[in-house]
Amino acid sequence: MARVVVIGGHGKVALHLERILSGRGDDVTALIRTPDHAADVEAAGAHAVVADVESLSADRIADVLRGHDAVVWSAGAGGGNPARTYAVDRDAAIRSMDAAAAAGVRRYVMVSYLGSRPDHGVPKDNSFFAYAEAKAAADEHLRGTELDWTVLGPGTLTLESGTGHIEVAPTPAETSVTREDVALVVATTLADPGTVRRTIPFNNGATPISEALRAGV
Repeated sequence: MARVVVIGGHGKVALHLERILSGRGDDVTALIRTPDHAADVEAAGAHAVVADVESLSADRIADVLRGHDAVVWSAGAGGGNPARTYAVDRDAAIRSMDAAAAAGVRRYVMVSYLGSRPDHGVPKDNSFFAYAEAKAAADEHLRGTELDWTVLGPGTLTLESGTGHIEVAPTPAETSVTREDVALVVATTLADPGTVRRTIPFNNGATPISEALRAGV
């Protein structure tokens, strides 16, 4: 049994992940910003902890993370406000990495997006620019830590039921992936030490998830 904390615990990917992890016997803690969301994450099998990482210091986040085996970052500002996008997707994410190191939680899985990199190519006048900048900075910070990190890069997210099959490639043939499959990839990644210190771009495809992750890019 692993003790996993999911930051951004009320997101659609996170709720799928909590059901998957709790269903296989893991002890899951879901960090949420809004107390009204507690019932949903508890229905998914997680323990709800109200902790707004946007406003918490690294020391305070470390207090919440301490005692867990792994951290999954699945939070996001949701776009629309560049200042808040930088505050959550970059600054709070980086504080959570520093907090994980301080708390002795070495395993860290970042849910990013396909194409996240410093040279992302998104124009400054594009509404996606702040998110692209924030995620690139957070991902690069994570890669520079001593944590046992994995950066997951799914493409466009859909609401269809999961297939259990993906393609791992810098430019997958398919352009999208279900949120449930992203959660399955996170769960498989947590159980596969071969994914440590890897950046994994993927979308839905024809290969079972565990096989696709083992094969790599």
